Amino acid sequence: MTAVGSTEDRAAPTRSWPVLLVVVCAQMLIWLDTSILNVAVTTLADPAEGLGATPAELEWVASAYTLVFAGALFAGGALADRFGPRATLVAGLALFGAASAAGAFAPDPAWLIVARAFMGAGSALLMPATLSVIVQSTPAEKRTRAIAIWSSSSGLGVAVGPVVGGMLLGHFWWGSVFLANVPIVALCLAGVVAVVPALKGPGRRVLDLPGLTLSVLGLGGVVYGVIELGNGRTWYGTHVLLPLALGGALLAAFVAGQRRSPAPSLDLRLFRQPGFTAGSVVLLIAFMALAGHLFYAAFYLQGPRGLSPAEAGTVMIAAAVGIVLGSQASPAMSRLLSARWTIAAGVLATAATYAGYLWFDGRTPLPVVAALLWVQGFGMGLVGTPVTAVMMSGVPPQLTGAGSAVNSVTRQVGGTLGVAMAGSILSAVYRDRMAGTALPVGPQGLSADTAAQARTSAESARSLAGSLRLPELAAAADRAFLDAMYAATFWTAVLAFAGFVVAVVGLRVRDVKSTPDTRGKG
Repeated sequence: MTAVGSTEDRAAPTRSWPVLLVVVCAQMLIWLDTSILNVAVTTLADPAEGLGATPAELEWVASAYTLVFAGALFAGGALADRFGPRATLVAGLALFGAASAAGAFAPDPAWLIVARAFMGAGSALLMPATLSVIVQSTPAEKRTRAIAIWSSSSGLGVAVGPVVGGMLLGHFWWGSVFLANVPIVALCLAGVVAVVPALKGPGRRVLDLPGLTLSVLGLGGVVYGVIELGNGRTWYGTHVLLPLALGGALLAAFVAGQRRSPAPSLDLRLFRQPGFTAGSVVLLIAFMALAGHLFYAAFYLQGPRGLSPAEAGTVMIAAAVGIVLGSQASPAMSRLLSARWTIAAGVLATAATYAGYLWFDGRTPLPVVAALLWVQGFGMGLVGTPVTAVMMSGVPPQLTGAGSAVNSVTRQVGGTLGVAMAGSILSAVYRDRMAGTALPVGPQGLSADTAAQARTSAESARSLAGSLRLPELAAAADRAFLDAMYAATFWTAVLAFAGFVVAVVGLRVRDVKSTPDTRGKG
């Protein structure tokens, strides 16, 4: 049996938990920032209190981060393997902190979009390095628990972000949601310098610059096309098909080049292991479904339910609690049921909670919503840890950064695809329902332009209804949104069930009781 980072394992017991605390702090920072922005978009659009950003500019404030993050993750994994995860952590934290400070004082939306892109680059350095540090520095017998804690940090960051953002916006200016990252970055940097060892693989990888360039441009093109697809415009336009086709071609060239490269950025031999391949597919589907669900769930809570961003974030803490508890329970369940059935049970539980939204309306009790969010989080907690452990169990020490990058790319691309899918369904069904709704157009009601906005966006319709005192418009928007949510949640549940099937069928050859230290077995 080959142990990952065996030379470090003998020295790790006295310092593995401080190291874990530091990397989990850095990992949580990524997800905290991703979710905290959702609270600030309304303020950023305000010309008096924010930047007066247009809807298109707001889309790019969010998308620039995801685009660069997903596109640069393979590069981040390769750099972690080449220079060591500790050095990559320091570089990623420094870049993330500097970009956050620049974004906090942005004079216009364009500046903020660029700052968000650099934050995405910093996150691309951070995420593979955090998992690589855990795999290399934690003793084999403690690695499952360490990965469980690492996985649960993402849920905590996602759920706490909206609450923190709401509190900051209630007391400070819009830039505070970005400036808040700086002290966390400083704390993480101090921790990395103090306790994280200078881990190295058995050999220093040669950087595959052509491969890295193709992967960044290819993933960037695909993600750009998916983002454009989620904007509610026609799917067959050149703004969607061209970047998708170009990105796909570049990724095909990347894969072909990796087969021949003596020092590949992505070692394709990883995918010869059914556990790694099937685990990647399950992660992709699980995060597609989760991200899509959280997208329309946030609109549901702040729309038909009328909650403030901070109140909605408080309700969604139930999901964070579920993820933390599920992640902690997953090692024991994997020993009892096997990793395969633990993962399958978790995906099936999330599919059931997504289907539950088919019965929601504007009066569904909040405790019921919170309970489903808790079950959903618990299910995702059961999935993330054993899938990650199964995937990383077969990765050789010198490629832990690359393996971690695949794990991270899968989550990010899955999340982007999920939001695009949910956003496209919501937009299409909402417009269809509102097209047949009679709106008060005229001198005493809406202009043609404002009526068109109301038929495109439920948020615009509610805002107009409040300013013009037209409660019937708000009621029509809520009804149309609920119909759109039912369509989105149906396909989200179907997608999650497909993930259940993949887990049952694809992971049967890795039906292990404990995953991270079982190399060479099964």
